[in-house]
Order: sequence, then C-alpha cells, then structure tokens
Amino acid sequence: MVKHAVEANFDGLVGPTHNYAGLSWGNVASKSNVNAVSNPREAALQGLAKMKRLADRGYVQGILPPHERPHISSLKSLGFSGTDAQVLEQVATTSPSILAAVSSASSMWTANAATVSPSADTSDHRVHFTPANLSAKFHRSIEHTVTGRTLKSIFADEGYFAHHPALPSVSHFGDEGAANHTRLCGHYGEPGVELFVYGQAAFNEQAPAPKKYPARQTLEASQAIARLHGLKDSRVVFAQQNPAAIDAGVFHNDVIAVGNGNTLFYHDMAFLNEEQVLTDIRARLTGAELEAVRVSNADVPLEDAVASYLFNSQLLNTPDGMLLAVPGECREVASVSKYLDKLQAAGGPITAVEVFDVKQSMRNGGGPACLRLRVVLNDDELQAMHRGVLLTDALYERLTTWVEAHYRSELTHDELADPMLLDEVRKALDELTGILGLGSIYDFQM
Repeated sequence: MVKHAVEANFDGLVGPTHNYAGLSWGNVASKSNVNAVSNPREAALQGLAKMKRLADRGYVQGILPPHERPHISSLKSLGFSGTDAQVLEQVATTSPSILAAVSSASSMWTANAATVSPSADTSDHRVHFTPANLSAKFHRSIEHTVTGRTLKSIFADEGYFAHHPALPSVSHFGDEGAANHTRLCGHYGEPGVELFVYGQAAFNEQAPAPKKYPARQTLEASQAIARLHGLKDSRVVFAQQNPAAIDAGVFHNDVIAVGNGNTLFYHDMAFLNEEQVLTDIRARLTGAELEAVRVSNADVPLEDAVASYLFNSQLLNTPDGMLLAVPGECREVASVSKYLDKLQAAGGPITAVEVFDVKQSMRNGGGPACLRLRVVLNDDELQAMHRGVLLTDALYERLTTWVEAHYRSELTHDELADPMLLDEVRKALDELTGILGLGSIYDFQM
C-alpha cells in the first residue's frame, strides 16, 4: 500500500559569521564578491522570510541550525594552541586564509548537507541519510560531523530513520550531497527514480572531465551512497554532468538542473549524454510520464543561467502545477526574465514563478535551492521526527527576535579574529539549540 507522503524542505539558518571570503574556486559568484562587507543579520532574516512564505503556503518547512564558527576545534587540530583568544590571534597573524575558512557560514547551504533517500526507495523501508564529506573544499569538509549530529537529533527514531557516516574524505569519493541528487516520482509515497549526477569517474583517468574547474562529485561516491541506502539498480540513474558546464561555473548540478515529482527542469548543457539520461529516467519512472522542460542555450546562454541562478530555484508542487521559486537576480538578467515570461505562458508543468530575495546568499554563490535539503516523509515519519524544528508562526517570530538580538549588521574580515565575535556566536547557538530543542550538538557544548 502506498503511504501518503510529503516533501519537506529543511532550510539552513544563515550563521552569525556570514561573510564574503571567496573561498569557493569554481563558484563564480563567490569569487566575484570576495572581501565585500557582509550583513549577517539581513542574510538570516532573508532566509527566514523565504521559509515563512513557503510555510504560509502549506509546505512542510523545517530548519537546520548554523554551525559554530570560527571553529576552534579545527584550528587546534592544525596546531594552533592556547586559549581561544590566543588561537584566534595566532591564526589571524600567520594564516588569515585559514581563519577565513574556519569562519565560513557555508553550512547554510543545506542542499550540500546530505543525500536523503525516502523509505519508499530503500530496501529496509527507512529514510536514509548520508552527510556529505564536501572534501573538495577545506571550509566545507569540516561540516559533516555536526551535520550528522543535527540530523540524528532531528530524525532520532531508528525504527524510521537510518544514518550513515560521511564517505571517506578523499577526492576519489568527493560527495557534495543533494546538490547533485534529484528524486523523480509520480507520488512522493511511491518508489521513485534517484538521479545521481557526477562530475567525473575518479578511478578512470581516461574518462571525460572538466579542464578548468574541479569536478566535486565523483561517480564512485554516488554509487557508494546508492549501495548504503539500499537502492535498487532498477531505480537509480547515474548521469555525468557536462564538463563544459563545470568549466563555465556550474560547480553543482543544482546550478543547471532541478527536478521534483515527474518534472525535470534543465539547461541543454546540463548532461554529457542528455538523450541517454532522459531515456534512462523514463525507463525507470513508474506511475507518471517524465515532464522534461529543456531550456536551450539560445534562449538562456549558459553564462546567464549561472549569473541569475535560474536553475538554483526551488521547484515546488502545487494543486495547479509546479511553482518555480526564483532568486530576484532572475528578473535582472534580460534573457532569463524573458524566458520566465514565456515559460509561464507555455502551458507546461511549470505554471507559476515567484521571486524571492536571498541576495546576501546569492552574493556568496547560493540561491533558493542551495538553502534547502529536501526530505520526503510519510505521515508516520513526520510524526516520529523531532517537530521542534518545523516552522510555525510562533517559531518564526521567536527566531526573528533571536537573530535581531544576536547578529551583527556588518561583518568584515578583520572582525573574524575578534574573540567577542566567537563569544557572541556561542551564546547565540546555545540559545538556539534550546529554542529548537536539539540538545548538545556543538563542540563547545560538550
């Protein structure tokens, strides 16, 4: 019997050290805004406002908390010693780039937090979680431990939820989480097709690969997660991302394609073997026909897709078709704005477009889809999870007040070494875990 299920979105709450350090080689937006003055308070409030709009529309909207930054434990593991203030002074004086890395608020992009397989797809009929090792970037590779603790705290009932450790943190098993994973289905509670998109086959030196920017997701990592989650071969598609797209700044598949239900919205340069990918999906998808919405390079040049983050939009199911939740930048790029008008008039599966202001995130290279981790849950699983992280009107008001009390309105790179900032962060996060009922998930709480 097919159980009723919903797709819940768990957005990352932007952290108090949100800053523009330009840490992500291959992410054009991240590099182009390096050293700009950030506004952590505005960034967090923009993220909360997006969550609230979707919750008000009836979507199940959850919250994942930010990580402790600067991350003193990482600095001590690298040989910096003394009190926390002395550690910050040492790293700021000798290795400011390392300080920037351990101060990044990148955990807000929870599309990279983990790969999630719903119980309808897995062999033991539990929801499976594997935190991403994010091994391609040091500042992100330090996230998976706290991400795993957080997910286990929220999805604690082992009768419904299974948790795996991150894959080995080496380039051969580079894993960027759900940013390179899409589930397609007829109904959320039915078995679906899990589409894993990879940048290169790490153990095959002759395989196609990008030449300018690194491929962050490997075929081997995607295959390992499929095995860990107990997915049937007949329900999985492994597709290679177009190397030319990676070299154009498409560092994750979710910058050039997004899917939901039976709809796949993608640029014609998304996949190396486009027709084979579509054929494989159609062969495995049951209960619905694939609705492939293909955007040609003639309509939206690849550089415009990257600049606007058209495909890093959320694709949301509604009673009247699919809603595309786009960043405001999509209306600032002429070709993209023109295309969106044509899309709504086309009579296809995407029937509505709404604009969301996430400019603070966009300047660091993350749009609406980067900010959320999708978790399909049936009614029993929804009841079994820790519900204190689900957004309500009361929680929204409380979190808004919390942000306004604890976040700075401006943050420069020099301030990352301020011991007072670390104290502010820890005080804020300690209070936040109490608000959300998560218990002790941070190093400083242990």
